[in-house]
Amino acid sequence: MGPEHQPSPLWATRWLQAAGVYNLVWGAVVVAAPNALFDLAGMQRMQYPEIWQCVGMVVGVYGVAYLLAARDHRTHWPIVLVGLLGKILGPIGFALAFARGTFSPVFAITILTNDLVWWIPFGMMLWDAARSRGQLPSGPAPSLDTAMESLVDQHGRDLRSLTEGQPALVVLLRHAGCTFCRETLDDLSRKQNLIRDRGYRIAVVTMSDDQQNARLGRTYGLESASWFSDPDRIAYRALELRRGGFMQLFGPRVLFRGVMALLRGHGLGLPAGDGFQMPGAFVIRDGRLVRMFRHQRASDRPDYQSFACEMPQR
Repeated sequence: MGPEHQPSPLWATRWLQAAGVYNLVWGAVVVAAPNALFDLAGMQRMQYPEIWQCVGMVVGVYGVAYLLAARDHRTHWPIVLVGLLGKILGPIGFALAFARGTFSPVFAITILTNDLVWWIPFGMMLWDAARSRGQLPSGPAPSLDTAMESLVDQHGRDLRSLTEGQPALVVLLRHAGCTFCRETLDDLSRKQNLIRDRGYRIAVVTMSDDQQNARLGRTYGLESASWFSDPDRIAYRALELRRGGFMQLFGPRVLFRGVMALLRGHGLGLPAGDGFQMPGAFVIRDGRLVRMFRHQRASDRPDYQSFACEMPQR
């Protein structure tokens, strides 16, 4: 059974059940007494209360959707996403109306109970749903020998043979759309001659297919590097590269570095593979690990020139 079919955690089920019941009750009250909230807030009643009753009806329908999604939020994540978008846009609309003096401050009670209190649990459910879809296979990780012998580059050479007789700088990327991965490829491109002058081969491992790897190689002038496609993340698992947590992927330092990388022109793209996968860099010689750098944050930027330092002669 794949991770995407595992049952939802109880906390997510309870939150969606609560959201469903709340929406049904709130919607029913608005339909039955459309002027009650306006009277409570000391606001003028609507000229056409039927419009407000339609809002109550829509909110009640959302309640039904939440109750259905409560059975498995990982499968029904689009319902959670649409709900969260509404709960974000609602307060924005209220803030604009409040700034114009249209709404009374008392009306903000509705924004608190209808929208704000649900931001964190709905956000957590979307995060959980996204992570569950790319979980690594259960069971022991493959050995490094198995991983190196199973991966073959664009020239038909496996990773193990690439490391025989001289060291290889092996860089495992997150995904092709990651701005930090594009920054990494740019760094490798700029320093590839120096790295090779020190006796290293360069290998890049991605979760992309061979065609996308070839495009990346041309884009960054790294056609002479060995490119390995690893959609099953055999090498990632063998080298103990984990999936990142929220702070590792979206923490303040990561976001700041991401903005800086974007300003330098590295851009963004669609993920090719698991967007939660953490990257790493390794020096391997004769099938043995010599040096390793496992990213603690997606934004970590190793100095590949220093990493690929001079190796003792044999």
